[in-house]
Amino acid sequence: MEEQQAQAATPKPDTQETGTDAAERKRRLQALEMQRERILSERTSSPHRRSALAYALADIEEKLAELGWTVHM
Repeated sequence: MEEQQAQAATPKPDTQETGTDAAERKRRLQALEMQRERILSERTSSPHRRSALAYALADIEEKLAELGWTVHM
């Protein structure tokens, strides 16, 4: 459900964002960045857990890329 809302709210290219759209996009970016940081900070010796974290990280980074996010180094 949340994923569908995020996809529906994703701005389309060649359209201008309203103030509300920009605020919602910023909120989604911040939430995804926090999820990404939490995943990156987790440590585990379980190969299954590491695999699950890798898939979750890839999913979050894909969603971030759709919002125009780039890695901050």
